[in-house]
Amino acid sequence: MSGLRNIPLRKYKKFLKSIGCKHTRTSGGHEHWTRSDVPRPITLQTHINPVPEFIIKIHLRQLNTTKDQFIKMIAKM
Repeated sequence: MSGLRNIPLRKYKKFLKSIGCKHTRTSGGHEHWTRSDVPRPITLQTHINPVPEFIIKIHLRQLNTTKDQFIKMIAKM
């Protein structure tokens, strides 16, 4: 994969699990994921598939993960 782009929802959830995030609750069409070192929950809209690139960028900032790290991890899945 070259560059950041929209990712299928199922694959994105696998990514979140692989970096230590846990699904804590679902509220309406939103899933909330947490990790001990991230102050705010990661919120996913479950009715939007694939996950848009701009949402991924926001989450990467929250998770303190670079685009390159993300792309490498997704390529292995």
